Amino acid sequence: MTRLLTSAATLATAIGLGLALGAAPASAQEASAGDEKVNQLIIYGDDPCPVSSDHEITVCARKAESERYRIPEPLRGIDSPKSDAWTNKVQAYETVGAFGNMSCSPVGPGGASGCTQKLIDKAYAEKANGTDVKFGELIAAERQKRLSTIDATAADEQKRVEEAEKAYFEQQRRQQAQADAAADAAKTDTPLPRPK
Repeated sequence: MTRLLTSAATLATAIGLGLALGAAPASAQEASAGDEKVNQLIIYGDDPCPVSSDHEITVCARKAESERYRIPEPLRGIDSPKSDAWTNKVQAYETVGAFGNMSCSPVGPGGASGCTQKLIDKAYAEKANGTDVKFGELIAAERQKRLSTIDATAADEQKRVEEAEKAYFEQQRRQQAQADAAADAAKTDTPLPRPK
């Protein structure tokens, strides 16, 4: 009995450690995705949108003034079996016999292991197909707007650097010409020694 409990405790520790280590790379990728902070706002009517700063992208989704104090649109629908699409019902019938690992089923070993993945996939599908504001697209547009000015700024900076280099080399050439002229003048003023 104690051997069984020890094995179960070891397995639980291993699973917990695996989940903790599995989450670490995801958080590292999120941190390296961009150093700027993203501020997502929903504004109503003619309210002004705050201006983005250098290290913060501010994106605003504008809705009508009549929506200010209403329940958000995705939460207004009727949640009943009557409003469910036929394709969802057919998919539910197709998966009746699914069991085993990653199947999200109480039948078979590891059947419940697929429930989390199913939940995650459903959440991403709802987010991608939602009728509400898509902040991802707004953020991408704001980033693209910022990146569009980089080329023009870089071209202006390159032009200023080239003009400064040209002026510097011209000044060096003039100084060298003056030094050569002074050296030539010094040579012609001093008499050459006579051979004996």
